[in-house]
Amino acid sequence: MQLPNVEQAHVPRTKITDYLLSVAHEDGRSKALFFMRFGFSLPDWDVLARALKQHATDHAVTSVESSPFGKRYIIEGTLIAPDGRTPSIRSIWFIEDEEDIPRLVTAYPLRVK
Repeated sequence: MQLPNVEQAHVPRTKITDYLLSVAHEDGRSKALFFMRFGFSLPDWDVLARALKQHATDHAVTSVESSPFGKRYIIEGTLIAPDGRTPSIRSIWFIEDEEDIPRLVTAYPLRVK
């Protein structure tokens, strides 16, 4: 199953700049260090945003979780990084009830077994 309306997927700038690439964010710091190792950077935050959208386009949804507010879609697979490597990540997207546009919630390294 593909992420519904993946072509409209939205990655908020602040999700990247204030969280996924922020070494100052308590919860985001380890994620920032991970993504930066592969060439993603804060000044070029939109490169990570585009890569995450491409990740959602390239890989199938691995699971769907319902909540009182909508559905959470989990996608696992490789991410194309600026340095040419392809780390495995999990991205989580959310579509609110009565909405149809997926919004990025988070992304983090996927431990490959």
